[in-house]
Amino acid sequence: MITERRRMKRLELILCLTISLVLLSVGNGAKQVQASKSVSAFVQNVVYSNKVAIFSKSYCPYSLLAKRILGELNEHPFVVELDQRDDGYEIQNILLDLVGRRTVPQVFVNGKHIGGSDDLRAAVQSGELQKLLSTN
Repeated sequence: MITERRRMKRLELILCLTISLVLLSVGNGAKQVQASKSVSAFVQNVVYSNKVAIFSKSYCPYSLLAKRILGELNEHPFVVELDQRDDGYEIQNILLDLVGRRTVPQVFVNGKHIGGSDDLRAAVQSGELQKLLSTN
């Protein structure tokens, strides 16, 4: 369940993205603003533009487990390997603001935060994940 703080952070991130896009269309001065919010925009884009998205680290056993669970369901998630990106630490901070955790993996299905590998496994066992995957 999304707390009020998380909901406000989501709205703040969406507002930042919107302002950045508006300012970018105005002129050259906006490039600095857009660049500072690009990590937030990237995270939002990944979460809301993919059926299944995972923020992961390539060496993390819990991340590997989450990817394996989804593979067994014939799902092909969009995976962001934070340890292979220069902005991985920043992305984890955005995730902390967005979902209250900076640990990996963090799994999203159709824009809904599922959680880590234990949460994913529980969602599979309860049938919740299959319901989310069937809606689009």
